[in-house]
Amino acid sequence: MKYIGLQTQIRRNNLKSIVLLIAFPALLLALVWLFFLILFESDSNQDFTQNLTFVNQEFLKTVPVVSIVITIWFIIAWFSHAAMIQRATGSKPLERKNHKRVYNLVENLCMSRGLKVPKIFIIEDDSLNAFASGLSHKTFAISLSRGIINKLNDDELEAVIAHELTHIINRDVRLLIVSIIFVGIFSFISEMAFRTVLYGGGKRNKNDKGNAFIVVILILAIIGLILSTLFRFALSRKREYLADAGAAALTKKPLALASALRKISNDPYIEAIKREDVAQMFIDHPMPKQKKSLASFFSGLFATHPPIEQRIAILEQL
Repeated sequence: MKYIGLQTQIRRNNLKSIVLLIAFPALLLALVWLFFLILFESDSNQDFTQNLTFVNQEFLKTVPVVSIVITIWFIIAWFSHAAMIQRATGSKPLERKNHKRVYNLVENLCMSRGLKVPKIFIIEDDSLNAFASGLSHKTFAISLSRGIINKLNDDELEAVIAHELTHIINRDVRLLIVSIIFVGIFSFISEMAFRTVLYGGGKRNKNDKGNAFIVVILILAIIGLILSTLFRFALSRKREYLADAGAAALTKKPLALASALRKISNDPYIEAIKREDVAQMFIDHPMPKQKKSLASFFSGLFATHPPIEQRIAILEQL
């Protein structure tokens, strides 16, 4: 795949980040409005026009509260994302004195492009995988599994590091983290509503209206989660192809990355990874592969990574 240009990709990802910053709150507000509509339409004998006026009034009263909650959530997630990702992946800072080989590879690549050296973390897992993260130069980081450090030769490891550096250069990591933050809002709402319905079922006969509220919230939260997840999946798979191309341009060794991807594809599973939103950050999907089924077919359609075999084939043609 032809590399489209660094500045073009950065502009596209910055634009997508802005779109996500607007689209996710807009989606949440739309679902709040829909909640009032369903609630009052089912609990009123007035005509639709009167209900609609009342719904709009109640919605406008709620907008400031919802906006403040979204803003607080986003600010907290923005400043704590690094710690959240470390907890989700089990990664820890990589000590220089015991891993000079890794630091030399990272620093040499950064020097060749005039980049500030990112933080380097290690995941204590014998499988092979890696990912980049961060929102700014202060938080940019590359995380490598113990297996990928030990099982790849210097050229292969350098190519993987170059791939992750390209994600940082292209601002792919910022775009992904923004999407993870907002999808987390809908995940939290749907989980809380589901738990309330599940464990509050004993009060249903005493408070049918209260339970109706929770069921409506649950339905809307699930709708929001599905839509926001589709937004996340809409992030182009091209970012992986472009990161592969960027790595090949940095190292001048496309076959080294092809060889590394082939080894990674044989054992990418990281036991600590339980969350799909975090899994999408890795160079290859780090969770157990699904058995062939209708569910796995649709999962493949919306996968955030292109098939690794296709990526290898393209690299071998460069």
